[in-house]
Amino acid sequence: MAISKTYSANDIEVLEGLAPVRKRPGMYIGGTDETAYHHLANEILDNSIDEAVAGYAKEIVVKLVNKNTITISDDGRGIPIDKHPKKKKTALEVVMTTLHSGGKFNDSVYKSSAGLHGVGLSVVNALSSKLNIQVTKSSKIYSQDYSKGKILNKLKTKGKNKIKNGTQITFSPDPEIFGKDANFKPEKIYELAKNKAYLQKGIKINWECNKDLLNRKSSVPSKETLLFSKGLEEFLKNEINQNNILHEKVCFQSGNLEDKKGIIEFALQFNKEKIKYNKAFCNTVYNMNGGTHDAGFRSGIAKSIRKYAKSKNNKVVNKATQDDIFDQAAYIVSVYISNPEFEGQTKHKLSSNFVQKYCDAFASSAFDEWLNRNSKAAKNILNVLEEKIREKNIYDLNQNVERQSAFRKIRLPGKLSDCTSDKTEGTELFIVEGDSAGGSAKQARDRMTQAILPLRGKILNVKSSNAAKILANSEINNLLQALGCGRGKNYSKKDLRYEKIIIMTDADVDGDHISTLLLTFFISEMPQLILDGHLYLAVPPLYKLNISGKSTYAIDESEKNKLLKDNKKAKIEISRFKGLGEMMPAQLKETTMNKETRKLIKVVLPVQKPKMKKTNKLVSDLMGKNAELRLKFISENANKSLSLDI
Repeated sequence: MAISKTYSANDIEVLEGLAPVRKRPGMYIGGTDETAYHHLANEILDNSIDEAVAGYAKEIVVKLVNKNTITISDDGRGIPIDKHPKKKKTALEVVMTTLHSGGKFNDSVYKSSAGLHGVGLSVVNALSSKLNIQVTKSSKIYSQDYSKGKILNKLKTKGKNKIKNGTQITFSPDPEIFGKDANFKPEKIYELAKNKAYLQKGIKINWECNKDLLNRKSSVPSKETLLFSKGLEEFLKNEINQNNILHEKVCFQSGNLEDKKGIIEFALQFNKEKIKYNKAFCNTVYNMNGGTHDAGFRSGIAKSIRKYAKSKNNKVVNKATQDDIFDQAAYIVSVYISNPEFEGQTKHKLSSNFVQKYCDAFASSAFDEWLNRNSKAAKNILNVLEEKIREKNIYDLNQNVERQSAFRKIRLPGKLSDCTSDKTEGTELFIVEGDSAGGSAKQARDRMTQAILPLRGKILNVKSSNAAKILANSEINNLLQALGCGRGKNYSKKDLRYEKIIIMTDADVDGDHISTLLLTFFISEMPQLILDGHLYLAVPPLYKLNISGKSTYAIDESEKNKLLKDNKKAKIEISRFKGLGEMMPAQLKETTMNKETRKLIKVVLPVQKPKMKKTNKLVSDLMGKNAELRLKFISENANKSLSLDI
C-alpha cells in the first residue's frame, strides 16, 4: 500500500466500541499466543472469584465443553440487567460492549478485586467468535448471545434456575484472532481453577472436562470438586514433595496490611535440597513475575533469618544473601488490596509501591515469632543453610579445585546470581543492563550453568580513566569479582570462573553503547580473555511478529522486512521490544539464552602483534579523551560502509 504524502484530519481513524480490542489484542491480553488464549478464561473466572471474595458466591463451575469452548458460572449476585441510567440500555449490555465499565471502580461494591479497569469481560466478548451469557435474577434466567463483540439478539428469558442469582458465561475464542490451531489445554485450565480454590479457602469450584480432551497419560480428572479448607497451607503441602522438607509444619501466617485495609497471607517451607518453587498472587491473580509483594516478602524473611542467625552466633547465615536463603525455601505469598497497580493488563507483575514495606514488615515480624516458637525447626533451617552456603562458596575440600580456588580468592558481588555448577566447563556469565533485564534473565536462565550479573547503567569508559578511577568504580569491581581472574598483568586464565562471558544488552542505541563500553573494558584490561575465545555478544530480537497466530522474532529491521515480504498474505501483528526487561522470561529464554535456539557473536582479536597494536590504537582513538582523533575518524569514515573486525 502506497503511503499518502498528505496528512490531514481525513487520515485520523477513530475506532469505536470494541474495535480497538480486535485491532490490537496485544494491548489488552499481551498477544495472541497460547498464554493470551488462556488469559481469556482467567478474566472470566476472576469475575466469579471476585464475587466469592466479596462474600456473595459460594460455588463456581468451570466446565471445558470442548477444545475451543469453556463455560464458567457462579451463584453470586448476577450482572445487573436493569436499564443503565445514562446509557439507555441494560447494564449487562454496557459491561459486555463498553471498555472501562463495571462495578470495580469504587469500594462500595468490591473491597478488593482482580478486575480493575473494566475491560476483562468486554475484551473476552470482543475476541470470541461466539459468547452466550446467562444471568439469573430471583431464579429467573435471562440470556443473550454475542459474536465478535456484537449483540446477536435482545435479552430474553429462558426458564427457571435452581440458584437464586448468578452468572454463566460460555464462549469460544475467535480463530481469526488466535489462529485455527489454538485451543484450550485442560492442564492449564485445571491448574487455574485449582489455584483459585486454594487461594479462596472455603469456596467450592466444580471442575468438569470433556473426557475426549484427556489422553491416557493426563493427570487431569474429568470431574472434581475443588474445596480446600486450609488454603495456602494445603496449597504448599500438596505442591511440594514432602520427602525433602526440613519441618513438617508449614509456616502459615495471615494478617492485615495495617491502615491500608488489605490482607497478606504466606506459606513457607524450607527444604533439605535446593528447590525452585515460589508463587505470588494479588487478589487471587497469579503474578508470574512477582512484584512489590514478592520483593517485600523475600526481604522480610531474609531479614528475619539473618537476625535469628545473629542471635545464635551463626556468622555464615548472618551474612546470607536472599538467594542463599530462598535456594532452600518454597513459598506462596498472597495479598488482597484495593486498587492494586500492575504492569500491563495481563497483571504479571504487581507494582503498588506501598505493598512492599508492609509485606517486608509483616513477613519479618511473623517469621521472627515462628522461629522462636519452633526452635527445633529453626535449628534445622540454620544448620542446612550454613551447610549449603559453605558448599556454594566452595569451603568443602571435595569440590572442584579450580572453581574452589576462584571462590576463595574473591568476594562475590551481591547482585550476582551465580550458577550452581562446581566446574568451569559449560558455564556462562551473562552481563546484562539493569535490574529489570536482570530479573527476566534470572527467571529464563539454566541455574546449573548460567549466571547473571546486572550492571547499573553504563559502566565507566576505561580508555578515558586512570587506574585508580577504574578500581574505585563499583560496577567494574562487581565484574572483576564475578570473573575472578584479575586484570591487566595480573590476569590469570586458570582463575576465570566461567567458560563463556556473554554481553547481553538491549537491541537499541543505548544497548549498543553499553556493549561498546564493555568491549572497550575487555580489550583494554583482559585481551587474553578474548584471545582465548571466552567473550561473546548475545543477539536479542528487536521485533516479535505474530504471523497467523504463530510467534516469530526478528533481530533487526531488515529481518523484520524479509519476514513481512515472505508473508504478504498472512495476518501479521508486530510488536517492538523496548528492552530485555520487557520480554517475558520464556521469550528471553527461547530467543536469546537457550543454547539450542539462540544466536551468539564471538568476539575475536588479531593474534599478530602489529594488528593488535592497530586495534588498540583504534579503540583509543574512538574511546579515549582526545575528541579530535574521534572527530577525525568520523569525518574520514562517515561515507563508508564500515565493518570493523576487532
